[in-house]
Amino acid sequence: MRQRAGAQRSGDPPGPAGENRRGISGTRRFVRVLPVLLILTGAVYEYFTPRDFTGGPLLTAAPLVAAPLYTLRGTVLTGAGAVVLLVAIHIRLDVVLLAEAVTETVTVATAAVLAAFINVLVRRGNARLASVREIAEAAQRAVLPQPEKRIGGLDIAARYEAAQQDAFIGGDLYAVQDSPYGVRVILGDVRGKGMGAVAVVAVVIGAFREAAEQEASLEAVAGRLERALAREAGRRDDLDAFEGFATAVLAEIPHGAETVRLVNRGHPPPLLLHADGSLVVLDAGEPALPLGMGGLNVWADLAQEAVFPEGATLLAHTDGLSEARDERGRFYDPAARLAGWTFPAPEALLTALAEDVRRHSGGGLTDDMALLAVRRAPRSTASTSGPPPWSPGVIE
Repeated sequence: MRQRAGAQRSGDPPGPAGENRRGISGTRRFVRVLPVLLILTGAVYEYFTPRDFTGGPLLTAAPLVAAPLYTLRGTVLTGAGAVVLLVAIHIRLDVVLLAEAVTETVTVATAAVLAAFINVLVRRGNARLASVREIAEAAQRAVLPQPEKRIGGLDIAARYEAAQQDAFIGGDLYAVQDSPYGVRVILGDVRGKGMGAVAVVAVVIGAFREAAEQEASLEAVAGRLERALAREAGRRDDLDAFEGFATAVLAEIPHGAETVRLVNRGHPPPLLLHADGSLVVLDAGEPALPLGMGGLNVWADLAQEAVFPEGATLLAHTDGLSEARDERGRFYDPAARLAGWTFPAPEALLTALAEDVRRHSGGGLTDDMALLAVRRAPRSTASTSGPPPWSPGVIE
């Protein structure tokens, strides 16, 4: 049996993601010392070359490069150091009063002053960006709160991976709710991007939490979500709202029963990872249309059921995972990649999966990715026999 305790397979060579991180770290260190290197190189060039050659361009560039990298004090000291060193060289060469030398000194001094102003502007922009980032993080926590690590006797882990750097919220969603009927779960992907998609995410999650407490069946929960999206579309007058929809998979894990019920509305099928490393794709027997397209449905939702034994983990994901491509255009196949592996906890599974897909895609994603893992923790007396296969069946 193979086991992953974390993100990296034992014995595997470092992937592109790790190499990229090391390359970025080395580049940052080089850029940080670049102003000093420019000053030293410019001073040596100025001092040891004939009078017709000048190191002024290098000395001029030093404070300008420092402006977005250093503090205001560091930028001012860089500019002052370049000017003082240039003047000292001119004095040593006895050319300080020559027109060329004066012009060169004024040029470097002007660049030093401009660099200080640029630094102030950059700092203000960074402060505004930090404020926006804090607001985005607060919005994400409000719209898409992280579920508790243990709900209704189940171990829970969730992760949101944004494709765009510094983007915190988007159209992917997940929620876990304990209810009188069992632990109910939703993971979905709203059509579109931006604040419009975020508003729909808030509507879906709000409706799910209310319906999960009140509705006796998973099919009824899906119906409530359908009606909530219809009301939202009716309140919005833009075309995108009326054409919007959300793919989603809903799951229900009854208390005290080793089963899971599923309603899939046009979403990638979840996976069931068993304690012995075997894996089953919980593919819907009868595919249904996404939420928000209920008016086109010709059949009602019918939940399907599978055995969910102790030690097994239910993994749901958005298409940001399954549609990630490598350099040859090949899609990431989570079922093939995870088959045969075991994980000590849901969080370890999601960490390994996120790093593996980034290695597959060369360190980046083209779409946001949401992951949700629900594990029925094994008891010490749990059976070690193999799990039964997935056999979809309509719940009567």
